[in-house]
Amino acid sequence: MDQNSASLFAAVWVGALFLATGLRLWLALRHAHHVQKHRDRVPPAFAATITPEAHRRAADYTAARVRLSIADVVVTALFSLLLTLGGGLQLLYDLAAKFFAPESYAHGLAFFGLVGLAGAAIDLPFGIYRTFVLEQRFGFNRMTPALFMADLAKGMLLTVVIGAPLLLAVLWLMDVMGNWWWLYVWVLWIGFTVLAQVVYPVLIAPLFNKFSPLENAELRARIEALLARCGFRVSGLFVIDGSRRSAHGNAYFTGFGAAKRIVFFDTLLDKLQADEIEAVLAHELGHFRHHHIMKGMLVMGAMSLGLLWLLGQFMHEPWFFQGLGMQVQGTAPALALFSLVLPAFLFPVTPLMSALSRRNEYEADAFAASNASARALVAALVKLYRDNASTLTPDPLYSAFYDSHPPAALRVARLSPGAAHS
Repeated sequence: MDQNSASLFAAVWVGALFLATGLRLWLALRHAHHVQKHRDRVPPAFAATITPEAHRRAADYTAARVRLSIADVVVTALFSLLLTLGGGLQLLYDLAAKFFAPESYAHGLAFFGLVGLAGAAIDLPFGIYRTFVLEQRFGFNRMTPALFMADLAKGMLLTVVIGAPLLLAVLWLMDVMGNWWWLYVWVLWIGFTVLAQVVYPVLIAPLFNKFSPLENAELRARIEALLARCGFRVSGLFVIDGSRRSAHGNAYFTGFGAAKRIVFFDTLLDKLQADEIEAVLAHELGHFRHHHIMKGMLVMGAMSLGLLWLLGQFMHEPWFFQGLGMQVQGTAPALALFSLVLPAFLFPVTPLMSALSRRNEYEADAFAASNASARALVAALVKLYRDNASTLTPDPLYSAFYDSHPPAALRVARLSPGAAHS
């Protein structure tokens, strides 16, 4: 019976993986075809602000990114099959057992370290190509090989320093807390997530970027007036040296509670006028006013609780391990297998999460239009679409499935009909 169950689960897993992969590829090809089809015609709403050359550049940039994503999807699917049905995870488990006692905590950490290194080895060529070929070709990359390697080394070090103790705590809870371990792990995860919101802007982000106080007195006064009108308190206004890595511009809130801070990329300040920066910031304030971050954390918290419970049901079933190519059972193999197969089964949730995110963006836009200038926000968005080479003509189905932000035309039209002409 266990062998039949294992074979059935393997078939279900392969079917889910192939279905998710096939749908990803189909959507990507639709998107690339749609963008290229509209490459030579700027949408009427943007004809006065986006040149045909900029529109064609955005189309070509989008198509290049889609081609890279197609390769990434295929390689990721093959890698998942190699690790599961191909016996890759079992091989890494046995390799770790040559140095540490099987199912000891040291063995579990070593096992996950090998899995992480294997995944990093697969991802690295894509990261190099994306940075030094694709982004370079379209004039966005400012990353040097030395800086790239430094970022990579820092990321790996942080994974060890932060990830290893967290993983150790998870494995320990799974071992000693009985059938309710999943609830204790969930509480640990929620606590870690909240703590990370406080610690990240103060201790981690400065390892990668230089943070400087916003020195533009006029802009600072304008922003402080906006914050006062909206009843927001932050711990500081900062500018980071985003131009060291990319020409893309951005602005964001980070931190939690009293540790909240506003961060501007220096590239963004170079591209936008003061009223446009104020409008972009008002949009970000809208996310806080509508509690989008907290709501998102609640949704993810509920999902993670359900998934941890589900893992608790699977980890004692021999067919779960056998169906995915593992000859042994245990907490570390169960966690690794579950993490590996989960994306394929969760793929159908993607459009629901995307739709929720787009609704949040509309609400934040409305807040910005009420507390700053809708016209300035439209002008800022158009500049960002142009300067970041964002396509104005995404495939509607692809956009509905993936996009966390509404398509440019719909977003601008809702903000202020005809404002893109200004």
